Amino acid sequence: MAMGSLSDSEDDFNPEINTTPLVDVMLVLLIIFIITIPVMNHSVKIDLPRVVNQPDEAKPDNINLAIDADGKVYWNADVVDAGQLKTRIADAAQKTPQPELHLRAERTTPYEKVAQVMAAAQSGGLGKIGFITDPQDK
Repeated sequence: MAMGSLSDSEDDFNPEINTTPLVDVMLVLLIIFIITIPVMNHSVKIDLPRVVNQPDEAKPDNINLAIDADGKVYWNADVVDAGQLKTRIADAAQKTPQPELHLRAERTTPYEKVAQVMAAAQSGGLGKIGFITDPQDK
């Protein structure tokens, strides 16, 4: 067996870089760019719809109606009796858009009083009633 000496292997060293794979990658990238650039610049002419910006309708203020444990009714923090309640509900029902009635009652308020207020709102023409409650503490 012939073994080469250390000096023989130094003579076989080839300092050139093999650029064939680099040229192949560059050609592939060139072809990709040649194909995709006309597609990116080409656009279809279409007639888009035009929109007019109009301000939104302002929502009416909500009516906060509270009933305490004694049965007193508060219309936005003002104490009202049954007659005033019916006239205020009728006035609110005539507004366009109609305000929403937010009903809040204490736990110890008799259900009869809450039902009377709900019946007055329904007969007065208010269509939206919301109930306000406190979240249950854990």
